[in-house]
Amino acid sequence: VIKTAYTIKELSYIEAMELCNFGAKVVYPPTIYPVCVKNIPIRVKNTFNPDSEGSIIKQKVANNDKPIKGISSINGTTLITVAGLSMVGVIGVNRRIFTALADNGISVFMVSQASSENSTSIGVRDQDAAEAVEVLNSEFAKEIETGAMFPMHAESGLATIAVVGENMKHVPGIAGKLFGTLGRAGISMIACAQGASQTNISFVVKSEHLRKALNAIHDSFFLSEYKVLNLFVCGVGTVGGQLLEQIHDQYEELKRTKRLKLNVVGIATSKKALFNRDGIDLANYRELLADAPESNDKKLRDAIIEMNCFNSVFVDCTASKDVAEIYQPLLEHNISVIAANKIAASSSYEKYALLKETALARGVFFRYETNVGAGLPIIGTINDLRNSGDVILKIEAVLSGTLNFIFNELSADVTMSEAVRRAKEQGYSEPDPRIDLSGKDVIRKLVILAREAGYKVEKTDVEKHLFIPDEFFEGSIEEFWKNLPQLDADFEARRKQLDAEGKRWRFVATFDHGKLSVALKEVDSTHPFYNLQGSNNIVALTTERYREYPMLIQGYGAGASVTAAGVFANIMSIANI
Repeated sequence: VIKTAYTIKELSYIEAMELCNFGAKVVYPPTIYPVCVKNIPIRVKNTFNPDSEGSIIKQKVANNDKPIKGISSINGTTLITVAGLSMVGVIGVNRRIFTALADNGISVFMVSQASSENSTSIGVRDQDAAEAVEVLNSEFAKEIETGAMFPMHAESGLATIAVVGENMKHVPGIAGKLFGTLGRAGISMIACAQGASQTNISFVVKSEHLRKALNAIHDSFFLSEYKVLNLFVCGVGTVGGQLLEQIHDQYEELKRTKRLKLNVVGIATSKKALFNRDGIDLANYRELLADAPESNDKKLRDAIIEMNCFNSVFVDCTASKDVAEIYQPLLEHNISVIAANKIAASSSYEKYALLKETALARGVFFRYETNVGAGLPIIGTINDLRNSGDVILKIEAVLSGTLNFIFNELSADVTMSEAVRRAKEQGYSEPDPRIDLSGKDVIRKLVILAREAGYKVEKTDVEKHLFIPDEFFEGSIEEFWKNLPQLDADFEARRKQLDAEGKRWRFVATFDHGKLSVALKEVDSTHPFYNLQGSNNIVALTTERYREYPMLIQGYGAGASVTAAGVFANIMSIANI
């Protein structure tokens, strides 16, 4: 169940008794008791590895900096609840419960009782459940008949987990950390019991959550050698392919220096999906993916949820609307989402807000830093400013690396149609450059920035001032390329005039005190956007604190490698490294 399980070098008699309570085959309480009384150490060896040091069980063990020593569990648990208003303050009810069960040879391995005393829950094995219910219904038949007590309620399909360690009593907050770990993993605790000795916290969960709970606890309490993130990567094109390559290159380094294991357990394209709980070999994932089963967004969603891995992160490196639709159910199942895909964060404000609220409520993450500026820390900076109490008043930005490249290419020797063609050939534009020229991508980015700045805006709120006539966006791509040179003479005339005035074109997205617009603007040499080179992006943030001199964020705003690096940085932030 836990791939990173390791041998416990030494443990006390009490810890061994607690861990073995669920019936370990080699060591269990009746074998420990006689030697414990005589204070005789027990060494447990591995028959198949006799040279291994094994484990030693003794009276006192050296102090351990880990708060818990180990985890034990048993499947096939039934929880029986004895409840009734007449139980409150009545002496002898619990005596009757346990006497009736003991007289019929039924063992109870866990008890949980509320301080109000109106209910007691007991854990028994599934095979004893039916008889236990019958015995207790018979014992309290009169009370049930009068309505003073309810008939016994039995819930099966459960598992019991015990977290054990004598060191727990010296470390405050263990129970809080345990409950928090389970909560973040989306696991509900059905019943819980902790003794005053504080060497054992036992709790009941649904059987389907046992594997996930064990791994989450093992990882959270640093029993594992590494912190593990289980990644599902959707999209293996330019960005997704670069991301997987970066993860592969950094895998061993992160294990060595950060004790972090990035376990890619799922890789999907629009047509196929590959899954492996133990991790996919990134050296030959394309070959494995070629032989993988057919898939689609719904199958992908269901498979990820069904795998039920702990510390799961879904990484969307596509531009698919259908893939963006599965974010909500994934977040609801406590799976974090990292999106290079801009569609979700720029969709209706209602959907955007729900995604963020769900992530917050579930204790997971919804990250999309690369939606604006590729690897530039734009969204994170805006969030930091707001979280520290600053107010964003104005945003001015060049957000399209493609358009900035085109306008930087324009010269006496390079026409508009040639500049657009170069952008496509060098991989800066979409296969259909009209997607970039339409300003849709810039509008999405502007809406995302305005929302992160704390404003409730929609794409329809953005005023569009485009530089390509509407008719060029109609018809086929072939017709577009054929007609585009018609614009060259007009652009060249305007460019000459700009050059004479010492100005340059920049396609600027603006948010100013609630108003949004995108437009082709003329900037002179005094403007911070004037010297913006190549396909770079730049954002100027005017805030209450940065009112006179806006904060500038500038750098590469396009390209698969920097976008993949930005996604990788989001992954690392979730790992809390």
